[in-house]
Amino acid sequence: MPKLNNLKSNNRKSRSRVGRGNGSKGTYSGRGLKGQKSRSGGGVPIFFEGGQLPLVKRLPFLRGFKNRFKKQYSLVNLSSIDSIYKSGDKVDSESLYSKGIIRKETENIKILGDGELTKKLNFLVHAASKSAQDKIKKSGGQINFIADILNSNEKDEEKKQSDNNS
Repeated sequence: MPKLNNLKSNNRKSRSRVGRGNGSKGTYSGRGLKGQKSRSGGGVPIFFEGGQLPLVKRLPFLRGFKNRFKKQYSLVNLSSIDSIYKSGDKVDSESLYSKGIIRKETENIKILGDGELTKKLNFLVHAASKSAQDKIKKSGGQINFIADILNSNEKDEEKKQSDNNS
């Protein structure tokens, strides 16, 4: 008596072996009539675009060295600062952003020396040109750099830790 685990399935068909002579699959073997793709060893690479100018050649040349670690600065001139701030104000990223001079509050800020500074202002920025630093000090203002403040805070913490350890 036949059982389910003894039954054989006859619905499996062996794959068609093309290109093995006229007896197997006909003359053209599923490759079509003529052309580059019908020949043995014929065909085009995967990036071939049919003779059209390839994408690689259509793109512009990118020459030279691009530093991935370069710091981008928002450049602010003294002339724009002088016209907006009052004497004694603090110039930092928050105040520059709130007055609409820079686009993002988190951007690095560099002060440039274009224009004259007539007011005494306190700057807290990432960088400044030499001429800007001279003009700020000449007007009686102060300039502090964020990197210097961070470095001094780290040194203070290291001293505290070394004092606690000993």
